[in-house]
Amino acid sequence: MLHLLYILAFTILAVVAVANLIRNLIWFSFGRENNYAANSSSMANQGGFPYASRKQYVPHPELLDDAGNIIKEPLLVMRSINVDDARQQLDALYEASPARKSETSEES
Repeated sequence: MLHLLYILAFTILAVVAVANLIRNLIWFSFGRENNYAANSSSMANQGGFPYASRKQYVPHPELLDDAGNIIKEPLLVMRSINVDDARQQLDALYEASPARKSETSEES
């Protein structure tokens, strides 16, 4: 009897989760079609979204170069190296670190 109760409870939870997923997908698809620039001033005046009253977009500082211009290139570039090269680079970083130098002086 308890097994049936668990199955019923998890079935109800699964149905609620799937319904919520579908509702959010529909809501986001309609939300992308809306023009937020036209609605931002009316929403800001109503007090619903006070942050929408800002007109200027301020990017995150990591997306700016030294001159303050927006970087338009990828921020993460990965290249393929083999395991031995990676191990040698990590060993070189470890040997050059200040913590490693203080450990060797304490051991002496």
